[in-house]
Amino acid sequence: MSILQSLNRVYKQQSFNPGLIGIFFNPFYFIRKRIYQSIASSAPALKGKLLDFGCGSKAYRSLFSVDEYIGLDVEQSGHSHENEEVDVYYDGKVIPFEDHTFDACFSSEVFEHVFDLEDSLKEIHRVLKPGGKGLFVVPFVWDEHEVPYDFGRYSSFGLHYLLEKHGFEILESKKDAHFAVVIAQLWNLYLFNLGPTHKYLRLLYGMVVIAPFTLLWSVLLLVLPKIDTLYFNNVTLVRKKG
Repeated sequence: MSILQSLNRVYKQQSFNPGLIGIFFNPFYFIRKRIYQSIASSAPALKGKLLDFGCGSKAYRSLFSVDEYIGLDVEQSGHSHENEEVDVYYDGKVIPFEDHTFDACFSSEVFEHVFDLEDSLKEIHRVLKPGGKGLFVVPFVWDEHEVPYDFGRYSSFGLHYLLEKHGFEILESKKDAHFAVVIAQLWNLYLFNLGPTHKYLRLLYGMVVIAPFTLLWSVLLLVLPKIDTLYFNNVTLVRKKG
């Protein structure tokens, strides 16, 4: 493995599972850290044959101990699929698998990009076996992204309503951050959006401008009160009824 490949591997890891060094170059440190931790804590509940709905780069594949892991995505989206690990492309309407094919379904930060979410929930329900489980990470607070394919945000109440309406039982529901963490991340996001667009200049800008705030916020968050009415994502574990 070349030095460049090694650096790219470390960069990808720190992008989705930021450790200590991620503080210095990942402008999304707070949200990424909490998403990863939330998924890691619930991933053991999913077994057998798993469908990753809107898989992209399969950033969380290593967290799942399953027999088979199949990534599904649409060809036309708000980002390039270059260097991603999509196994099956589909039309965004009908999931190209038979009824009761999968034991589990995982989806992270995808539902906001699905305009007709209820139709997709019906399809996920169809391809899951009775008793099959799903783990869904769904944004509540974040800026518009992958435009123009950004269609919705869901409160815990709205998401639970839709899931139960389409035949899912809520097993576990978590909010992956609290008010002060969201404020910290949104401040860093604001700074990030003011920065350069060139890849390497953006990296340098993050280290010089954003990282000091990440360090400062990390200290403040140790003492600031936790209020859970504002958060990044709903992390919901469900089971197909029947």
